[in-house]
Amino acid sequence: MATIDELMEKTKVRMTNAVEALRGDLLAIRTGRATPSLLNKIKVDYYGTPTPINQVANISVPEPRMMLITPWEKNMIKPIEKAIQTSDLGINPNSDGSGIRLNLPQLTEERRKELVKSVNKKGEASRVEIRNIRRDINEALKKELKARTITEDASKQALEKAQKMTDQYMKDVDKVLAAKEKEVMEV
Repeated sequence: MATIDELMEKTKVRMTNAVEALRGDLLAIRTGRATPSLLNKIKVDYYGTPTPINQVANISVPEPRMMLITPWEKNMIKPIEKAIQTSDLGINPNSDGSGIRLNLPQLTEERRKELVKSVNKKGEASRVEIRNIRRDINEALKKELKARTITEDASKQALEKAQKMTDQYMKDVDKVLAAKEKEVMEV
């Protein structure tokens, strides 16, 4: 039987992970400037194994709207180009034989609005995850109450604490989303 403190700690860790996962997902959404994190989700076929680009090449940002990818092995240029073209980034890679240049075009107003919708969709998925975590702890507390391992008062207090924790993490999600929306809409 788990104690209330253990349940709360596990819930806090899970909710923190949900917010951190959202932050990680949002790093891959393109804003107006080039960052190596844009390529984090793109995997390239490296000897039959899907591998992140940053594990087979050096990624640098020589200019605000340009990325330079220098593969450690020359035979990786074509697979990296292919992986970027088939991704949802919407960028065409330019190869010069020794490396790949990615020129990020200026985002149109329409594309910015699409990106904001995508940001909000990811945010809603995070909110659902946090609510599911809250539901899990509520069910665990009810189970403990039914088994008579905790009192009714302790159960009520824990439920209230879980709700406060949920509200706090929802605010965190809102803050992360607001910051990303502002970054995307910035011209």
